[in-house]
Amino acid sequence: MAIGFTDGSVVLTKGDITRDRHSKTLTLHEGNSPVTGLAFRQAGKVTHLFVVNLEKVQCYTLSVKEYPRLELDTHGCALRCSALTDPSQDSQFIVAGNECVYLYQPDERGPCFAFDGHKILVHWHRGYLLLLTQDSKSPNKPGFGSKETSPTEKHVLTIYDLDNKFIAYSAAFDDIIDVLAEWGSFYILTRDGKMFVLQEKDTQTKLEMLFKKNLFVMAINLAKSQHLDKDGLSEIFRQYGDHLYVKGDHDGAIQQYIRTIGKLEPSYVIRKFLDAQRIHNLTAYLQALHRQSLANADHTTLLLNCYTKLKDSSKLEEFIKSSESEVHFDVEIAIKVLRQAGYHSHAVFLAEKHAHHEWYLKIQLEDLKNYQEALRYIGRLPFEQAETNMKHYGKTLMHHVPESTTVLLKKLCTDYQPSQDLADHDSLDRLAVNKANSEEFIPIFANNPRELHAFLEHMIKVEPFSPQGVYDTLLELRLQDWAHEQDPEKKEVLQRAALSLLRSDNTVFDKALVLCQMHSFKEGVLYLYEKGKLYQQIMHYHMQNEEYSKVVEACKHYGNQEVCLWEQALGYFARKEEDCKAYISEVLQHIDLNNLMPPLLVVQTLAHNSTATLSVIKDYLINKLQRESQQIEEDERKIRQYREETANLRSEIQELRTSAKIFQKTKCTMCNSPLELPSVHFLCGHSFHQHCFESYAESEAECPTCTPENRKVMDMLRAQDQKRDLHDHFNRQLRGSNDGFSVVADYFGRGVFNKLTLITDPPGAKAGPGSLEADLQRDLLIHTKRNFVTKIICSMFNQE
Repeated sequence: MAIGFTDGSVVLTKGDITRDRHSKTLTLHEGNSPVTGLAFRQAGKVTHLFVVNLEKVQCYTLSVKEYPRLELDTHGCALRCSALTDPSQDSQFIVAGNECVYLYQPDERGPCFAFDGHKILVHWHRGYLLLLTQDSKSPNKPGFGSKETSPTEKHVLTIYDLDNKFIAYSAAFDDIIDVLAEWGSFYILTRDGKMFVLQEKDTQTKLEMLFKKNLFVMAINLAKSQHLDKDGLSEIFRQYGDHLYVKGDHDGAIQQYIRTIGKLEPSYVIRKFLDAQRIHNLTAYLQALHRQSLANADHTTLLLNCYTKLKDSSKLEEFIKSSESEVHFDVEIAIKVLRQAGYHSHAVFLAEKHAHHEWYLKIQLEDLKNYQEALRYIGRLPFEQAETNMKHYGKTLMHHVPESTTVLLKKLCTDYQPSQDLADHDSLDRLAVNKANSEEFIPIFANNPRELHAFLEHMIKVEPFSPQGVYDTLLELRLQDWAHEQDPEKKEVLQRAALSLLRSDNTVFDKALVLCQMHSFKEGVLYLYEKGKLYQQIMHYHMQNEEYSKVVEACKHYGNQEVCLWEQALGYFARKEEDCKAYISEVLQHIDLNNLMPPLLVVQTLAHNSTATLSVIKDYLINKLQRESQQIEEDERKIRQYREETANLRSEIQELRTSAKIFQKTKCTMCNSPLELPSVHFLCGHSFHQHCFESYAESEAECPTCTPENRKVMDMLRAQDQKRDLHDHFNRQLRGSNDGFSVVADYFGRGVFNKLTLITDPPGAKAGPGSLEADLQRDLLIHTKRNFVTKIICSMFNQE
């Protein structure tokens, strides 16, 4: 047999394969055994030729020089009993023997399928293998297509689905001549001239038929081969799982339900396996649900409860210790469930691994009571989280591990760095300084004053500009220590420490004052009073403690700033029933020396003291009266002087009016040079050169030398005229008003009733025309004052 390639045609001839380059002919030399079938297989650039006869199966590689031959098997098949599959089956060569059907690759034999019966015809179409066999009940016939056939001969047509391993169709026909596969159907031609058509059912119909027969595995394979979508496959898995569940195969059912994850609602499966006897199946399903990251918080809770009820610690550890990329559950829910179930170590591991700091600390402190480990964990957290957790759990930690907690708080409020980063921290520049507000942590030390004292002392040493609350609290602690200390030496040390803190100007004045008053810290109270310029409070403090000498000292020290202190001191001693004559005398001495109080007020103040007799103020009154007498004598002398000067002035005026004035000055009053004409003379007796007068005079009618004194007198006269007018106006307004008090208040507000200031002549000055009237007014005031003092003395003598 020869094979020739001319324009794509093939010619078969007898014999082994040889090649004629000129005729482009391949010759196949097969010897005595005729070829029963052959097929070409094209795979890329490689072409194979399968050849089969009754004895063997061979494969030639036509794309290689010399056409190498490989014998694949030692038995062959009859004519028309071979075929080539489509590429979906890798283009395998089918050889149908009497016992089996073999599939071949170019280099080896593939799978085989046991099909009994004498094979008459083989076809391959769209994944189906069609076999035409002779019915075993019918007699043997001479050959396929022979005319000498028995009228009772039967042929069995069987269509196999090799992918899914099932028989798609099988039926008996009378004398089939041939079978053709075209247009998606099989056409069967029988000897009696009939033609039958076999059409493939749609996939859904096939599946329904398999469902009715409970052939779910076959239905699954069929759906996969037909590339059914995931929803369709999921429905098959669900029906298969329901079928197995009804049969009692719960393990098999759960495996099918697992394959529905993502399509079937998990609650459908969970409700079926909530029974305690099936909890291991439910666990398997929930595990698969978490692996696919489709579990919610309820599923996680249920799975962990399953682990705890099964007491399967290994599975539980495997579940929670999975890597970060394999975590398919809500970590917080898992921690809660493990904690409720008593698996605290597992919950702590999970919280630490996934950085759930709050849960980690809550379990360590509330369940495991491992306070030292919780404190170590906080020391490894970033600054913000460490600060937050210390504010939350600080009181608990301070109660159980006070020293370690204080150390951590010192770090947190100065320059905090997480402990796990210490190695890296040393090699990096410290650009950012993390410091918490130390004042916010003071409440943590509520029941630990010793640790609080150490913490605050550390803070003001390391951070001098700490918040004021730190200094106020430290002051309170120092005052408490000072108040409870019994050793005088130690008490003195504590007193100096408290005072140094007050002098640092970092404490709040009001708070510090209240603290010092609460603890009766005298030195601190007095220092703050003095710092705040509360001098009256200083004296009142000494008065409350009946420290008479301190009262007098306070008046001496601060009397220049507040003169009323002496008056208050006199009133204080006047109210004392005990003998305070020495202190009263000293106070009166200062009052008299500085003229701080009028005598009447002094007498009225001392009148309340039953122990104060006239002898107490005798010296004060005598001195006062002597000075007053001296002042009266001085004033009377000035009155006589002013009267004499007034009389001289009047006589001089009269003389000027009635007689001529002779100017005998020979020198200029301004330049003290001899007078020369032209010159200017005034009635006051002063003479000037013309040019000197013009240079210094402000007015041609006034003497330059007498002008200042004359103006002073004129100003006094005008002031007196204005006051006289104001007095008259006040009287008229007071008499005409219905509300006299409002008129008086209005004049008080305008300063009308201010203290009268007397203007006196300087020593040696010449009396002016208005000096007499001013002297008379002063004389009147002095006379009134003397009468007033005399009345006071008489009333006091009558009282005695």
